[in-house]
Amino acid sequence: MTVLLALLVGLLVGVGVYLMLQGSLARFLLGLALLSNAANLVVFLSPGLVRGGSPVIPAGILVLEPPYADPLPQAMILTAIVIGLGVLAFAVVLAYRVHQVLGTDDLDELRGTDR
Repeated sequence: MTVLLALLVGLLVGVGVYLMLQGSLARFLLGLALLSNAANLVVFLSPGLVRGGSPVIPAGILVLEPPYADPLPQAMILTAIVIGLGVLAFAVVLAYRVHQVLGTDDLDELRGTDR
């Protein structure tokens, strides 16, 4: 399962980089979203896949018995998802405004504008 998810991360990174290099602002944003998801999967896979319980310590027990899921990567992924969605929403609004003003989303044409 870990190998399959690692291959999925590689596929997401490859497709994300490919889309970012296409020259269209819309494809760039889709590639950015895919790279963000790939980074989240890397953080998810970093502690290893463990089939265990939740890391909640019941009343009266001093030490939690393994196996249990590590809560730190889960919290980091939730934070990264929120930040990634905020950045992506800002980038979509910015791309929409660029398309409104300039009438194009071609990155090669945007290099020569000073508006």
